Amino acid sequence: MIYDILINMKDLENKKRIAILTGATGGLGYAFIKELVKEHLDEIWAVGRNKERFELLIKEFGDIIVPVCKDLTNREELASIVKILEEQKPQIDYLINNAGLAQMKASREFSVLEIERTIDLNCKVPAVLINYCLPYMDSGSKIINICSASAFQPVPYINLYASTKAFERSYSRALNVELKPLGISVTAVCPSWIDTDMLTKEINGKKVKFSGIVSPQRVAEKAMKDAKKGRDMSVCSFFVKCQHINVKFLPQKSTMKIWMKSIKKYL
Repeated sequence: MIYDILINMKDLENKKRIAILTGATGGLGYAFIKELVKEHLDEIWAVGRNKERFELLIKEFGDIIVPVCKDLTNREELASIVKILEEQKPQIDYLINNAGLAQMKASREFSVLEIERTIDLNCKVPAVLINYCLPYMDSGSKIINICSASAFQPVPYINLYASTKAFERSYSRALNVELKPLGISVTAVCPSWIDTDMLTKEINGKKVKFSGIVSPQRVAEKAMKDAKKGRDMSVCSFFVKCQHINVKFLPQKSTMKIWMKSIKKYL
């Protein structure tokens, strides 16, 4: 029995310790890479589609960056990650589901393809990827899902995005309870507006004012700290903390009226 334990310990020592980060070529992905390189990892599997951006990441951070060029909304490309895991059998210390789609417009303006891709990338992909990765995670492993403060309540005109993030937040918090006996934590990261290229800066010729906007680095730093503490939710600013409290007490109809008043000039 002691021999078996020693063999298992040796196997664990020989395994590569990795992080898997989706949406790695975006602004928040870059902020997470800056945090992950501080950890005791052998590799960071950076998942994304921008090959030129991968080259810049490798140039800046070195061979710790392993590009995984995939379109995660493509079922075959998503499933191919399983084959890579089966071949390499790493130990996954971090899985960060950061890839996502967001558009600010009326629900009636979405094409069927836009609806499908948004739901696939924001909802299906994190859930499927987590199931792919769990066999390679151990006690102390951490799952970080990038949700949004918009998950707290219904939000007209970013309805599709907000609804997918409500799913992801609920899924993450419940999964955290399920995986707790295994020592694996799941953290739903719920920031307000993040200052990245993904954010719509102008609508109908008017510059958009974003209340409570935060930097990607601030979100990533807070998310990593909260994940290490095993928290099921990460809220990185006083603005969002107040928002979270308000929506607990205000009727959702009132919350939506306040929101509609704030965006009226952009419609």
